[in-house]
Amino acid sequence: MTGRKKEEGCVFCNRLECDDRENFVLYRGEHWYLIMNLYPYNGGHMLCVLNRHQPMLSGCTAPELAEMGTLLRVMEASLMEAFSPEGINCGYNGGISAGAGIPEHLHIHMLPRWAGDTNFMSTIGDTRVMPLTLEQSYDMLLPIVAKLVKESD
Repeated sequence: MTGRKKEEGCVFCNRLECDDRENFVLYRGEHWYLIMNLYPYNGGHMLCVLNRHQPMLSGCTAPELAEMGTLLRVMEASLMEAFSPEGINCGYNGGISAGAGIPEHLHIHMLPRWAGDTNFMSTIGDTRVMPLTLEQSYDMLLPIVAKLVKESD
């Protein structure tokens, strides 16, 4: 996934209607969609993306928050089933000073973690070593996400 050109417009709005497989979209809900992070910290790094521009959770409606809760549970269970991690990181960056790369469009990160999964490559070399490709992670997670979403209905 290296060498991607900077695209016009909002990368998340551009994924509202696209080829799901080509863009690593795992699921589309009423208010949110799940997608693989194109620049993952670890294999399996997923995003829960709101279907509209809204920078903070405080601006979400009750139905948006309810669906988000369900999808976060689906994401966690999917990562546990697919990767058997020792832990999970989940969070969002509200605003530029908090580290948000796309501050106007709310998205929540979730990724599997293992003891010792950070190393000098990320901190010194500005490089990440990924044991799986995005395609492999997507193919592992897609059927699990579909199954868990169906079970949560």
